[in-house]
This record gives sequence, C-alpha cells and structure tokens, in this order.
Amino acid sequence: METNELGFIGGGRITKIFLQAFKNKAVKFNSIVVFEPDQKILAALKNQFPGMESADSPEVPARLKMVILAVHPPVMMETIERIKNAVNEHTIILSLAPKITMEKISTVLPTRKIIRMIPNATSYINEGYNPVSFHDSFLPDEKERFLHLFEVLGETFEVKETYLESYAIVSAMLPTYFWFQWEKMQDIAQKTGFSQAEATRIIKETLTRSVKLFYDSGLSSNEVIDLIPVKPMGDKEEDINSIYESKLLGLFEKIKP
Repeated sequence: METNELGFIGGGRITKIFLQAFKNKAVKFNSIVVFEPDQKILAALKNQFPGMESADSPEVPARLKMVILAVHPPVMMETIERIKNAVNEHTIILSLAPKITMEKISTVLPTRKIIRMIPNATSYINEGYNPVSFHDSFLPDEKERFLHLFEVLGETFEVKETYLESYAIVSAMLPTYFWFQWEKMQDIAQKTGFSQAEATRIIKETLTRSVKLFYDSGLSSNEVIDLIPVKPMGDKEEDINSIYESKLLGLFEKIKP
C-alpha cells in the first residue's frame, strides 16, 4: 500500500491525534489535505501543523489515494454521498467512526478498498491500541502494508468488524471513565498539603503500580481488592457500578450497527 498523500475529511480531535503522531515520529507525506468546515477548528489545526493543506470542499481530499473519514456517525452517510463522484475504484477509504459498516459505505462509494479503525486517544503519544477491520477485497500483503504504515500510531491490529463497536466502548472511550477522577485526586492531594508537582508524581506512580498489581500479580480481583482494608468509597460502589452498567451498555446499544 504505497501512498504519499492523505486526505482527511473532518479536522477535529482524531485528525489532530493522527497528525501529532506523525509529527512525533517525523513521518513525512508529500501532502496532507484536510477539509474542515469549522474555521476556528481549522485555524487551530493549521497553527499546530503548518505543513498541512486545507481544502474548501470534501471532494478535494476525496480525490487522493487514501481518504480518512474523520466524521461522526450521524453525518457519515451524507458525507460519503457528497464525495462519491470524487472517489474511484482504487481509492482507499479509512473510516474512523463506529456504527457505519463497510457494507453501508460500499453501497454509496465505487471503491471496495474500505477499512475501519477505532483509534485510541493515546495514539497522540504513539501509544495507541487501535483495532482495524478490512474489506474482503484486501489481499494479505495490502493489509500488512497498511498496518505497517499506521504502526506509528501505536499497536495497530486486525479484528473482525463485528467487534469494533465493543472496542469503542471498552478501549477507545475507556480513559474518559477515569481521567476526571484522576484530576479530582490531584486536587484533593493538593488540599492535603502536596504541591501540584508532588501530587502529579504520586498519583501517576501509584496508578501505574496499581494496574500492574491488578493484572500481573497472579491474584484474583477479589484478592487484590482485599489487600487494602479501608475503602472510603465502599458504600458508593453499588451506585457507581450501576452507572457504569446503564451508561456504557446503553451507549453500546446506540452505536451498534
């Protein structure tokens, strides 16, 4: 899969994540073209990545060899409808959205070179965990070249398309379930007397070691939990578990194809 050109339709968060990952590793393309209708978002993106080109319509990036659809599911079908005449049978389409299947995309676009990925925000620091599914039209060596091209994002691996929405819930969105809690713990740490730098160091180091203990100690989850006798949030755990269950499984039902 040889391509020195990338076209992005959508210039939001995930496009920024991809471009930063390329920048971190000094990955160069002959051209990167982005269509983003929000001029404020586009200006911020161009300021961060001055080498990118902007387009005044989605048809412009759609004419490149590889087109990355970085739009949300509600506008995906109208987006591909708009670019269908700019795409040809050799165009490689990479969709980053859940819910909209390769079959749906192929009903509109003339190409069968369709790929779907559910990327992680950690790709921003080249530590992504990014599942990918390929249309049946891809040959093994084509898949390998794609995975090699995007390994700069982090671990990029093939899965069945039916698992992508599960990865969206369990992996891609996973950090958002915890980040705000870590931020609150930093605030509490400072209120107990630590400096901001000390709070950051303590919480980061403790979290890193806690993950290792939970998954690598050989203990069951109950045995790990039992290692700390005082549980200040114990009387709220049932409520928190209920929130996780209702919110996340409810969202999963909404994003399933």
